[in-house]
Amino acid sequence: MSGPKVIKSLERGLRVLQALQMQPDSSLQELYLLTGISKPSILRILHTCARAGIVTRRLGDGRYRIGAMLSHAPSRREHHDRIAEAAAPILERLCERVSWPSDLMVPAGDHMQIRETTRARSPFLLQQERIGLPVNWLWSAVGTAYLAYCPTKERQRVLDLLRKSSRPEDRLAREPGRFNVILDEVRERGYGIRNSMHSGGYYGGPPHSDGLFSIAVPLRDGPRVLGAINMLWLKKAFSIEAFAAHHLAELQNAAAEIVSSVQRRTKR
Repeated sequence: MSGPKVIKSLERGLRVLQALQMQPDSSLQELYLLTGISKPSILRILHTCARAGIVTRRLGDGRYRIGAMLSHAPSRREHHDRIAEAAAPILERLCERVSWPSDLMVPAGDHMQIRETTRARSPFLLQQERIGLPVNWLWSAVGTAYLAYCPTKERQRVLDLLRKSSRPEDRLAREPGRFNVILDEVRERGYGIRNSMHSGGYYGGPPHSDGLFSIAVPLRDGPRVLGAINMLWLKKAFSIEAFAAHHLAELQNAAAEIVSSVQRRTKR
């Protein structure tokens, strides 16, 4: 007697999921090469899995990954993926409303790291940044927004680490009085801004002027801070104060919405 029939469509779907497990953050072309399944079929499988929350697609580069909800014991990376998944649709809606793009950053030791971005979704042609790019703590809007509101012990660990660095962007870690004034100003304004010495570029890289301003707010989950989100625009378009007057409330609302979404996902 013949055994039960194989569900071919399910078999193909499992092959795609296995490929994503072998190579996280895959493009459609990479999944095609790994599985041999036609691209239209892979897209249907990915769309079905995305609707169920099993697979997600990053806004910043369009790559696919296994959803963090499948993990029983999330690692630090999976925890950050969960935040990025929660943030993606909220940041996309924010970009649709205001046109200017946003980045989501999370802590990564001696720097912060981009985990999601809507720069590719903005009608404004700004410098594109890749997922995983390192950003400095002390000169960036996201870094100061995070450090201004995170627990004291966590902030001290970051500063202790940076104090050993010889990089110019870490010098403020050895000037606690001056840096505390900067953090007080962040709390008074309600948002972080770039240090005047920071014109763009990635942490540890050569100086690079990108012609942008940014404001940033933390993702506050009770006493914890999960990360920070910013909003970027061309310097010649608005002053910092004028831009914040128009868009700070929307950025703060997006941050609160992201934290609520992360909390819901954590309870699943």
